[in-house]
Amino acid sequence: MKGRATVLVGANRIETWEIDVHSPEPGGALVRTVLGGVCGSDVHIMTGEAGEMPFPIILGHEGVGEIVELGAGVSTDYAGVPVKPGDLVVWSPIALCHRCYSCTILEETPCENSRFFEDASKPNWGSYADFAWLPNSMPFYRLPDGAIPEAVAALGCALPTVLRGFDRCGPVRFGDSVVVQGAGPVGLSAVLVAAQAGAREVIVIDAAPARLEAAVKLGATATVSLGLPQDERKRMIYDRIGKQGPDIVIEAAGALPAFPEGVDISGIHSRYIILGLWGAIGTQPISPRDLTLKNLTIGGASFPAPKNYYHAMQFAARVQHEVPLAELVSHRFGISQAAEALHATKTGTATKAVIDPSIS
Repeated sequence: MKGRATVLVGANRIETWEIDVHSPEPGGALVRTVLGGVCGSDVHIMTGEAGEMPFPIILGHEGVGEIVELGAGVSTDYAGVPVKPGDLVVWSPIALCHRCYSCTILEETPCENSRFFEDASKPNWGSYADFAWLPNSMPFYRLPDGAIPEAVAALGCALPTVLRGFDRCGPVRFGDSVVVQGAGPVGLSAVLVAAQAGAREVIVIDAAPARLEAAVKLGATATVSLGLPQDERKRMIYDRIGKQGPDIVIEAAGALPAFPEGVDISGIHSRYIILGLWGAIGTQPISPRDLTLKNLTIGGASFPAPKNYYHAMQFAARVQHEVPLAELVSHRFGISQAAEALHATKTGTATKAVIDPSIS
């Protein structure tokens, strides 16, 4: 059997390949991709901003798929839920070794031997493709009955990333004031979690009106345009929250200048959580004295753990009728249109773009 896949053969060089589709190995699974989420990280990977990749690679690390075939010995997902061909699943896209210090002692991801990509000519779990081949020990989870695939795909790896950030840096407490830098999928996920946790204020900074509008629908109490001068943005935030400033600032912009602004915006005794700067390599100046005077805690998180994907899936399914998650999927592209999907994501034209293999 053959299938199509979007292959990155070099920086900014995308091709559509016809590839062999392999039966699953024992303990693994073969799924037909229903939706492959387009992530801002994919843009950084494509351009080379995220560093050198092991080309050629199949793009896509967010996926909702339908089980086609289960490998020998597989009768349940990684939460113990029975599965069969035809069931819809999501998967944690990092292949962990389960035999290293990070895996077995720290219980942290990624591990020393993590595989994020496989050569495009080999069995592969990239989601910009007709099929995804999930190796043994790559966790996958059955969608709850009634879960809308678009609602789960809308926040892709962003919602797991936000959940991991709060795992590592502390949760949103009832009554907290929260500022979110950026209203892409990571920022929208942060808005959703903060609002559902009972934050009294959730203020979002972004340049795209459509994204700011989506943030309000997910629970943002106010928005601030990135088109305003930085000092004006801070004034608006402090006028609304109070002179103590926000309790939590979340960087979800993926742009280096957001970092010093986030430090500046942060309130006294607050937390600054860095989630979006995985792919933006570089430095920015800050005043260390600000950290001391504010008693500011700065933490970062990336590469969600399997449990974060499971909890994100459950969370999305639970709130899918309360908040318009599925509506966040603003653009759909076929496998051969991946370059357009990445451009729409890079420019902010799309609130959330997906690869839909059913589109020819």
